[in-house]
Amino acid sequence: MKELVNKLKGDRVIWSFVALLALFSFMPVFSASSNLAYIGHGTGNTLGYLVKHLAHVCIGFLIIYWVHRVPYHYFRAISKIALPVVWFLLLYTLLKGTVIAGANASRWIQVPFIGITFQTSTLAASILFIFVARYLSKTREEDEPFQVSLVQLWLPVFITLALILPANFSTTALIFSMVIMLTFIGKYPLKYIGFIIGSGVGMLLFFLLVAKAFPDSRFFSRVSTWESRIMNFTTDKPDEDDYQIEKAKIAIASGRLGGLGPGKSVQKNFLPQSSSDFIYAIIVEEYGLVGGVSILVLYLLLLFRFVIASHKANTLFGKLVVVGLGFPMIFQAMINMAVAVELLPVTGQTLPLISSGGSSIWMTCFSLGIIISVTKKEEEIAEVQEEKERRKEALQRLIDKELSEDLPADEIYEEEGMYSIQDNSRNPMNAVLNK
Repeated sequence: MKELVNKLKGDRVIWSFVALLALFSFMPVFSASSNLAYIGHGTGNTLGYLVKHLAHVCIGFLIIYWVHRVPYHYFRAISKIALPVVWFLLLYTLLKGTVIAGANASRWIQVPFIGITFQTSTLAASILFIFVARYLSKTREEDEPFQVSLVQLWLPVFITLALILPANFSTTALIFSMVIMLTFIGKYPLKYIGFIIGSGVGMLLFFLLVAKAFPDSRFFSRVSTWESRIMNFTTDKPDEDDYQIEKAKIAIASGRLGGLGPGKSVQKNFLPQSSSDFIYAIIVEEYGLVGGVSILVLYLLLLFRFVIASHKANTLFGKLVVVGLGFPMIFQAMINMAVAVELLPVTGQTLPLISSGGSSIWMTCFSLGIIISVTKKEEEIAEVQEEKERRKEALQRLIDKELSEDLPADEIYEEEGMYSIQDNSRNPMNAVLNK
């Protein structure tokens, strides 16, 4: 165990917070999955969901470990190459996506031969944030006109958002907000940021007008859901989303200060998506105000650590990568908690590292791996390079040994003499004349 911990590089505090959140997630997921167990096979046995969540978390930590060993500057080029691939996956998801749990939003694709569903918008968000950080770090060194940035920066951003918007408005709004925040931190001109915000709002209004003109199209099927959620949030009209919020508030009110105890939630049997979108309500019901505030504090401490990591980064690209990948994670958590207490309309955002779900956990871990890679110290990077050099030298010695064993001793002696550059004769030209 000690050897494994010693192999973990980067900010140990971030490692600790991530591990705490992941370990805490098992009890709420195990408890809140009873509703899915009854609906799925009628037994109420949640052991299978716990094992599935354990597998997702273990794979997630393997992703963190593999990614954090890769030098983070490699992702500069990877983001530029991966963005067109992400566009293809988003388009495929939009056209052929899988509907899960009766939702009318095609946000997932099924991986062939494996049967695992994957939410492509989570991958698109991470790649896009790295792409924006790459562009901003490049333009800080050499200024580019606004017209050039429209093509090189904002056109890829709006293409990505346009492919996510029809199926997931909340994710689109979150990504756009984080990109604007990232450009502000990267000292992109404020007047241009204002123009981009106005353009984004105008494009959204145009999308809604087209949706009104073609209400029966499957590409605009989610617009009515957005409208109903906003209307139900501002009015007292009963609805399915209002039912979810009411059950969530009952769960939170039942928790009081100390909670009902682990596994003793009552509303988990009535609250849809209790193990994902509304898991925070189940946490407060079972662990009370103490548990709910503790989770909030953990996320805030993680945010504070991201700020420190960004400040200590050696390059501008590293600073922007930490902000671009770390801050959306925390804001997503805040949105999930705000929905549970009815501060925001229902959005469908999960609680990072705690909610069940494979793709959301894996992409969160992918982002954390890059952040931890940025926090690696110079001596740790040098140690990794030395280890690579030692492996190369050991491999070369093995190759030399194999070659020497394949040849007879006299042939080795002849070859060494034939190609020797040493000559002890008086005439320095004898070595050539004797040839």
